[in-house]
Amino acid sequence: MPVKILIQRKIKPGKEKELSKVVNELRSKAMHAQGFISGETLQSIEDPALYLVISAWKSLEDWKSWVDTQERKALEQEMETVLAEPAKMSPYQIVTYFDLQAIVENMTDEITVSE
Repeated sequence: MPVKILIQRKIKPGKEKELSKVVNELRSKAMHAQGFISGETLQSIEDPALYLVISAWKSLEDWKSWVDTQERKALEQEMETVLAEPAKMSPYQIVTYFDLQAIVENMTDEITVSE
């Protein structure tokens, strides 16, 4: 079953470049991990020191396999040097999914033009 992993990180002031470097390295490596689907990084508008990484995986087991790699563990240790507090990590399963683009495309397929 596909899962999404949410990782919330609060960074120390002035550590944005270091965070970006490590997150990009993590994502680059994760892209080659078994079961990786996608990933994105969000920055809080209300608290710019707060970042949220959302990654999608084919299964929780695939995610756990990636977490246990030495490669990821080393990058996480590097990440810890820029954090103001420990990261919060939570796995989620998809309960409902809404794809507006697919709905619109299906609607336009059904429209017929009459003369």
